Amino acid sequence: MPPDDFSAAAVHALGTHGLLLFLALLALLLPLATTLWWLAQRYAVRTETSALPAGGYLLIRLAAGFAVLVGAAAVFAEIAEELGDGERAGELDQLFSDAVRDNTPQAALQIFAWITRLGDTASLSVLGVAVALVLLVRGRRWLALGWSLAISGHALLNPTLKALFERTRPVHEAGLVHADGWSFPSGHSSGSVVVYGMLAYVLMHSLPPALARRASLPLVLLAATLAFSVGCSRIFLQVHFATDVLAGFASGTAWLAVCVASIELSRHYGRPHA
Repeated sequence: MPPDDFSAAAVHALGTHGLLLFLALLALLLPLATTLWWLAQRYAVRTETSALPAGGYLLIRLAAGFAVLVGAAAVFAEIAEELGDGERAGELDQLFSDAVRDNTPQAALQIFAWITRLGDTASLSVLGVAVALVLLVRGRRWLALGWSLAISGHALLNPTLKALFERTRPVHEAGLVHADGWSFPSGHSSGSVVVYGMLAYVLMHSLPPALARRASLPLVLLAATLAFSVGCSRIFLQVHFATDVLAGFASGTAWLAVCVASIELSRHYGRPHA
Protein backbone atom coordinates (compact mmCIF):
# COMPACT_ATOMS: atom_id res chain seq x y z
CA MET A 1 0.00 0.00 0.00
CA PRO A 2 1.43 3.42 -0.94
CA PRO A 3 2.37 5.65 2.04
CA ASP A 4 -0.41 8.14 1.32
CA ASP A 5 -3.03 5.37 1.13
CA PHE A 6 -1.71 3.82 4.33
CA SER A 7 -1.89 7.19 6.13
CA ALA A 8 -5.44 7.77 4.95
CA ALA A 9 -6.52 4.29 6.05
CA ALA A 10 -4.90 4.74 9.47
CA VAL A 11 -6.48 8.16 10.00
CA HIS A 12 -9.89 6.86 8.94
CA ALA A 13 -9.59 3.88 11.30
CA LEU A 14 -8.71 6.18 14.20
CA GLY A 15 -11.62 8.45 13.42
CA THR A 16 -13.99 5.49 13.17
CA HIS A 17 -13.10 4.64 16.76
CA GLY A 18 -12.87 8.26 17.87
CA LEU A 19 -14.67 7.78 21.18
CA LEU A 20 -12.45 4.85 22.17
CA LEU A 21 -9.40 6.86 21.07
CA PHE A 22 -10.46 9.73 23.31
CA LEU A 23 -10.87 7.42 26.31
CA ALA A 24 -7.56 5.67 25.61
CA LEU A 25 -5.66 8.96 25.36
CA LEU A 26 -7.30 10.22 28.54
CA ALA A 27 -6.29 6.98 30.26
CA LEU A 28 -2.69 7.61 29.15
CA LEU A 29 -2.78 11.29 30.10
CA LEU A 30 -3.63 10.71 33.76
CA PRO A 31 -0.66 8.45 34.62
CA LEU A 32 1.59 10.79 32.63
CA ALA A 33 0.34 13.76 34.64
CA THR A 34 0.80 11.74 37.83
CA THR A 35 4.40 10.95 36.88
CA LEU A 36 5.15 14.60 36.13
CA TRP A 37 3.55 15.60 39.43
CA TRP A 38 5.71 13.08 41.30
CA LEU A 39 8.85 14.36 39.61
CA ALA A 40 7.90 17.91 40.52
CA GLN A 41 7.28 16.93 44.14
CA ARG A 42 10.52 14.97 44.26
CA TYR A 43 12.88 17.42 42.59
CA ALA A 44 11.22 20.86 42.45
CA VAL A 45 9.54 21.27 45.84
CA ARG A 46 11.71 22.30 48.77
CA THR A 47 11.09 20.65 52.15
CA GLU A 48 12.69 20.96 55.58
CA THR A 49 15.12 18.13 54.76
CA SER A 50 16.00 19.39 51.29
CA ALA A 51 19.71 19.61 50.52
CA LEU A 52 19.42 22.36 47.93
CA PRO A 53 18.82 26.00 48.87
CA ALA A 54 15.62 27.72 47.80
CA GLY A 55 17.39 29.25 44.80
CA GLY A 56 18.35 25.80 43.56
CA TYR A 57 14.76 24.65 43.53
CA LEU A 58 13.76 27.84 41.78
CA LEU A 59 16.28 27.06 39.03
CA ILE A 60 14.87 23.54 38.69
CA ARG A 61 11.34 24.94 38.32
CA LEU A 62 12.44 27.50 35.76
CA ALA A 63 14.42 24.88 33.82
CA ALA A 64 11.37 22.59 33.78
CA GLY A 65 9.21 25.47 32.60
CA PHE A 66 11.73 26.27 29.88
CA ALA A 67 11.75 22.63 28.73
CA VAL A 68 7.95 22.59 28.56
CA LEU A 69 7.97 25.86 26.63
CA VAL A 70 10.50 24.59 24.09
CA GLY A 71 8.72 21.26 23.67
CA ALA A 72 5.30 22.84 23.22
CA ALA A 73 6.69 25.40 20.77
CA ALA A 74 8.30 22.60 18.76
CA VAL A 75 4.98 20.74 18.54
CA PHE A 76 3.18 23.90 17.46
CA ALA A 77 5.83 24.70 14.85
CA GLU A 78 5.71 21.17 13.44
CA ILE A 79 1.93 21.28 13.04
CA ALA A 80 2.09 24.73 11.46
CA GLU A 81 4.76 23.53 9.04
CA GLU A 82 2.71 20.50 8.04
CA LEU A 83 -0.29 22.70 7.33
CA GLY A 84 1.86 25.03 5.27
CA ASP A 85 3.26 22.26 3.08
CA GLY A 86 0.10 21.85 1.04
CA GLU A 87 -3.28 20.18 1.03
CA ARG A 88 -2.29 16.75 2.36
CA ALA A 89 -2.52 17.62 6.07
CA GLY A 90 -5.88 19.29 5.47
CA GLU A 91 -7.17 16.23 3.63
CA LEU A 92 -6.21 13.93 6.48
CA ASP A 93 -7.76 16.33 8.97
CA GLN A 94 -11.01 16.31 7.02
CA LEU A 95 -10.95 12.53 6.69
CA PHE A 96 -10.56 12.13 10.44
CA SER A 97 -13.29 14.68 11.14
CA ASP A 98 -15.74 12.93 8.81
CA ALA A 99 -15.00 9.52 10.33
CA VAL A 100 -15.58 10.86 13.84
CA ARG A 101 -18.85 12.47 12.77
CA ASP A 102 -20.17 9.31 11.16
CA ASN A 103 -19.28 6.98 14.03
CA THR A 104 -20.02 8.88 17.25
CA PRO A 105 -23.37 8.23 18.99
CA GLN A 106 -25.67 11.21 19.39
CA ALA A 107 -25.73 10.75 23.17
CA ALA A 108 -21.95 11.16 23.30
CA LEU A 109 -22.17 14.30 21.15
CA GLN A 110 -24.70 15.75 23.59
CA ILE A 111 -22.25 15.18 26.44
CA PHE A 112 -19.43 16.82 24.48
CA ALA A 113 -21.74 19.75 23.72
CA TRP A 114 -22.04 20.30 27.47
CA ILE A 115 -18.34 19.78 28.12
CA THR A 116 -17.33 22.29 25.46
CA ARG A 117 -19.17 25.05 27.37
CA LEU A 118 -16.52 24.78 30.07
CA GLY A 119 -14.09 26.27 27.54
CA ASP A 120 -16.35 29.03 26.20
CA THR A 121 -15.02 32.56 26.41
CA ALA A 122 -17.90 33.54 28.69
CA SER A 123 -17.30 30.65 31.09
CA LEU A 124 -13.55 31.24 31.32
CA SER A 125 -14.04 35.00 31.67
CA VAL A 126 -16.50 34.63 34.56
CA LEU A 127 -14.14 32.19 36.25
CA GLY A 128 -11.23 34.55 35.66
CA VAL A 129 -12.97 37.54 37.23
CA ALA A 130 -14.30 35.50 40.16
CA VAL A 131 -10.91 34.02 41.06
CA ALA A 132 -9.19 37.41 40.72
CA LEU A 133 -11.72 39.01 43.09
CA VAL A 134 -11.35 36.24 45.66
CA LEU A 135 -7.56 36.58 45.57
CA LEU A 136 -7.79 40.35 45.99
CA VAL A 137 -10.20 40.03 48.92
CA ARG A 138 -7.79 37.59 50.56
CA GLY A 139 -4.91 40.02 50.07
CA ARG A 140 -3.07 37.89 47.49
CA ARG A 141 -2.48 40.80 45.14
CA TRP A 142 0.59 39.47 43.35
CA LEU A 143 -1.01 36.08 42.77
CA ALA A 144 -4.13 37.86 41.49
CA LEU A 145 -1.92 39.85 39.13
CA GLY A 146 -0.22 36.71 37.82
CA TRP A 147 -3.59 35.00 37.34
CA SER A 148 -5.02 38.02 35.49
CA LEU A 149 -1.99 38.44 33.25
CA ALA A 150 -2.05 34.74 32.33
CA ILE A 151 -5.67 34.91 31.21
CA SER A 152 -5.48 38.29 29.50
CA GLY A 153 -2.24 37.27 27.78
CA HIS A 154 -3.93 34.22 26.31
CA ALA A 155 -6.83 36.41 25.22
CA LEU A 156 -4.34 38.33 23.06
CA LEU A 157 -2.16 35.40 21.99
CA ASN A 158 -4.80 33.10 20.53
CA PRO A 159 -6.52 35.65 18.24
CA THR A 160 -3.08 36.76 17.06
CA LEU A 161 -2.17 33.20 16.06
CA LYS A 162 -5.55 32.69 14.41
CA ALA A 163 -5.13 35.85 12.34
CA LEU A 164 -1.63 34.74 11.37
CA PHE A 165 -2.69 31.35 9.96
CA GLU A 166 -6.26 32.17 8.80
CA ARG A 167 -7.41 28.57 8.58
CA THR A 168 -11.08 27.95 7.77
CA ARG A 169 -13.12 25.88 10.22
CA PRO A 170 -14.68 22.52 9.33
CA VAL A 171 -18.24 22.65 8.04
CA HIS A 172 -20.54 22.17 11.04
CA GLU A 173 -23.91 23.45 9.84
CA ALA A 174 -25.82 20.54 11.40
CA GLY A 175 -23.76 20.48 14.58
CA LEU A 176 -24.89 20.96 18.15
CA VAL A 177 -22.77 24.10 18.55
CA HIS A 178 -21.64 26.78 16.13
CA ALA A 179 -18.42 28.76 15.98
CA ASP A 180 -17.22 31.66 13.84
CA GLY A 181 -13.79 32.97 13.01
CA TRP A 182 -10.56 31.20 12.12
CA SER A 183 -9.84 27.68 13.23
CA PHE A 184 -6.10 27.32 13.97
CA PRO A 185 -5.22 27.00 16.82
CA SER A 186 -8.24 26.06 18.94
CA GLY A 187 -8.94 28.77 21.50
CA HIS A 188 -11.05 26.44 23.63
CA SER A 189 -8.13 24.01 23.85
CA SER A 190 -5.45 26.58 24.68
CA GLY A 191 -7.74 28.59 26.94
CA SER A 192 -8.72 25.54 28.98
CA VAL A 193 -5.07 24.55 29.43
CA VAL A 194 -4.16 28.04 30.62
CA VAL A 195 -7.17 28.73 32.84
CA TYR A 196 -7.62 25.33 34.46
CA GLY A 197 -3.86 24.83 34.74
CA MET A 198 -3.48 28.23 36.39
CA LEU A 199 -6.47 27.53 38.63
CA ALA A 200 -4.78 24.38 39.93
CA TYR A 201 -1.59 26.37 40.51
CA VAL A 202 -3.44 29.18 42.31
CA LEU A 203 -5.32 26.74 44.55
CA MET A 204 -2.12 24.94 45.49
CA HIS A 205 -0.67 28.29 46.62
CA SER A 206 -3.86 29.43 48.37
CA LEU A 207 -4.85 26.40 50.42
CA PRO A 208 -3.31 25.68 53.84
CA PRO A 209 0.03 23.87 53.33
CA ALA A 210 -1.12 20.50 54.67
CA LEU A 211 -4.29 20.54 52.57
CA ALA A 212 -2.40 21.80 49.51
CA ARG A 213 -0.02 18.84 49.70
CA ARG A 214 -2.92 16.37 49.78
CA ALA A 215 -4.93 18.16 47.11
CA SER A 216 -2.13 18.93 44.64
CA LEU A 217 -2.32 15.68 42.65
CA PRO A 218 -6.16 15.65 42.40
CA LEU A 219 -6.04 19.28 41.28
CA VAL A 220 -3.48 18.51 38.58
CA LEU A 221 -5.44 15.49 37.34
CA LEU A 222 -8.72 17.41 37.34
CA ALA A 223 -7.18 20.32 35.41
CA ALA A 224 -5.63 17.94 32.86
CA THR A 225 -8.91 16.05 32.43
CA LEU A 226 -10.95 19.22 31.96
CA ALA A 227 -8.56 20.80 29.46
CA PHE A 228 -8.15 17.58 27.45
CA SER A 229 -11.90 16.90 27.38
CA VAL A 230 -12.78 20.43 26.33
CA GLY A 231 -10.23 20.34 23.53
CA CYS A 232 -11.38 16.95 22.24
CA SER A 233 -15.01 18.08 22.38
CA ARG A 234 -14.22 20.57 19.62
CA ILE A 235 -13.24 17.70 17.31
CA PHE A 236 -16.32 15.63 18.07
CA LEU A 237 -18.56 18.67 17.51
CA GLN A 238 -16.73 19.45 14.24
CA VAL A 239 -15.93 23.06 15.05
CA HIS A 240 -12.20 22.31 14.90
CA PHE A 241 -9.87 19.92 13.12
CA ALA A 242 -7.69 17.60 15.18
CA THR A 243 -4.54 19.58 14.36
CA ASP A 244 -6.26 22.78 15.57
CA VAL A 245 -6.77 21.14 18.95
CA LEU A 246 -3.24 19.74 19.12
CA ALA A 247 -1.84 23.18 18.30
CA GLY A 248 -4.14 24.71 20.93
CA PHE A 249 -2.82 22.29 23.55
CA ALA A 250 0.74 23.16 22.52
CA SER A 251 0.30 26.94 22.54
CA GLY A 252 -1.68 26.86 25.79
CA THR A 253 0.93 24.69 27.49
CA ALA A 254 3.72 27.00 26.34
CA TRP A 255 1.95 30.09 27.67
CA LEU A 256 1.09 28.30 30.94
CA ALA A 257 4.76 27.39 31.39
CA VAL A 258 5.79 31.01 30.82
CA CYS A 259 3.23 32.28 33.32
CA VAL A 260 4.03 29.77 36.08
CA ALA A 261 7.78 30.30 35.66
CA SER A 262 7.30 34.07 35.79
CA ILE A 263 5.22 33.88 38.97
CA GLU A 264 7.74 31.56 40.60
CA LEU A 265 10.51 34.00 39.73
CA SER A 266 8.58 36.94 41.15
CA ARG A 267 7.71 34.99 44.31
CA HIS A 268 11.36 34.19 44.91
CA TYR A 269 12.84 37.59 44.22
CA GLY A 270 9.78 39.68 44.95
CA ARG A 271 7.20 39.38 47.67
CA PRO A 272 7.35 35.98 49.38
CA HIS A 273 3.61 35.77 50.03
CA ALA A 274 2.44 36.43 46.44
